[in-house]
Amino acid sequence: MPDIRHLIEIAAPPEVVWPLVSTGPGFTQWWAADVVTAPGEPGLVEFGFFNRATVYRLRAASLRPAEVADWRCETGQEWAGTRLVFALSGRGAKTQLRFQHADWREPTDYFVSCNTTWGELMFRLKATAEGRAPGPLFLAASLAY
Repeated sequence: MPDIRHLIEIAAPPEVVWPLVSTGPGFTQWWAADVVTAPGEPGLVEFGFFNRATVYRLRAASLRPAEVADWRCETGQEWAGTRLVFALSGRGAKTQLRFQHADWREPTDYFVSCNTTWGELMFRLKATAEGRAPGPLFLAASLAY
């Protein structure tokens, strides 16, 4: 199965990066404005895109603070059954982030497009952790509340 992989160094310790990749409120700072967490269901996050025409539900498979956030994708035509893994390793005041969007069935055009988007998202995550706060890539203008 093909995987998307990225590696980026962030000038912030893992304790700063961790909540950005392990919580709904963290994801809203760099990924998407339409992020819903389920009360009473820790480790469940939904992302709405394009006025919720697309919804990705992620369930935490493993959350080890300041080390690994491993999310299982439960919905999405090509995302269902894939995993988003954010592996953090500290080096003083820096974090090395190894990201993997794993277990795709095949390298479709959508897979390639997602690889490009994940590359941009890694730099947004880096900027957020380093205090530059670019905001979510997918803005609230696409919300349908």
